[in-house]
Amino acid sequence: MSEPAHTDKLSVTIPTDLADELRSRAGRGNVSAYVTQALVRQLEHDRLGDLLAELAEVHGPVTDEELARARAEWPER
Repeated sequence: MSEPAHTDKLSVTIPTDLADELRSRAGRGNVSAYVTQALVRQLEHDRLGDLLAELAEVHGPVTDEELARARAEWPER
């Protein structure tokens, strides 16, 4: 991940066990980058949820038949 042009310094409070695992996984000195990547993923997830909610509001919920048809047309992994 490239260094952003502008940054803000934030202070957050998290449970000790979570902080310990974060430091263990990220390594000392890399916590900000690790948290930034996690936040980017979460925001992408949230935006997709917003889009799905908007689509459902405009077009109605996806029916079982529509879902089955989409799955049948989706390429195998």
